[in-house]
Amino acid sequence: MQNKSVLEKKDLSFKPVINDTPKSLSGEQINFYNEKGYLKPLKIFSDAEVKENRDYFDYLLNLLNGKHKGDLAYAINGYHVQCEGIWDIVMDSRILDYVEDLIGPNIIAWGTHYFCKLPQDQKIVPWHQDASYWPISPSRTVTVWLAIDDVDTENAAMQFISGTHKLGLLNWEKTEKPAVLKQEITNVTRYGKPVFNNLKAGEMSLHADMMVHGSTSNDSMRRRCGLTIRYCPPEVRVIDNKQKNYAEQAILCRGKNRYNHWTCHSRPQGNDLSSLIKNIE
Repeated sequence: MQNKSVLEKKDLSFKPVINDTPKSLSGEQINFYNEKGYLKPLKIFSDAEVKENRDYFDYLLNLLNGKHKGDLAYAINGYHVQCEGIWDIVMDSRILDYVEDLIGPNIIAWGTHYFCKLPQDQKIVPWHQDASYWPISPSRTVTVWLAIDDVDTENAAMQFISGTHKLGLLNWEKTEKPAVLKQEITNVTRYGKPVFNNLKAGEMSLHADMMVHGSTSNDSMRRRCGLTIRYCPPEVRVIDNKQKNYAEQAILCRGKNRYNHWTCHSRPQGNDLSSLIKNIE
């Protein structure tokens, strides 16, 4: 969570996308993103690739402890410059074509996180705005939510509150509920009715970093896993010197690393979770 001085330095305003020659999105879709703050569903991977993505996540999770445990299902956070399989997903041209339509030809990927709700997982993701957590300004990050499994209302699909990306920072309190994140926006229903982000495995959504979103506990007997990828233009920067690690784990996906705000890495060889395993032990 950000201290007051860092929050005051951050530009959390939404800048509408202006793109008269998009590669993959239509003008109608760009207008929808500007107004609602999200786009879904966008088909990316074939059935064979879906299986590869799912098998790869299972492989990573098994590297941690040999079996699926609820307390480790959310642990693979920020390993895109250590794991070649995550890197390859981040760099997939089909994903980047959509992202480029929203943020331009120079693209930095600075974060990834597998959000995996196992069957009967009682943890929620409270209603929150991503950019309120990050020591990053201005607020220009676009998040890809890539479905590794089928996700729907039954197994706790993510939900959006349309249009909230344009409202600035909203009031929140620390939640005492079993939760993956600890910020919870208060009285969220005043901002509108939730929209479920139902996706088939291999589809993705895009959302703005100030969009209010969250998910309930997974009361079903089906797993619900997705990979989030954070993309931004290179003029975005880390403004908190105490959290420089955000800027030191980046990938230059396309174009140029203008301004040199980000330390960009080449493709890793193998899948190195040693630092994560050390922290768990």
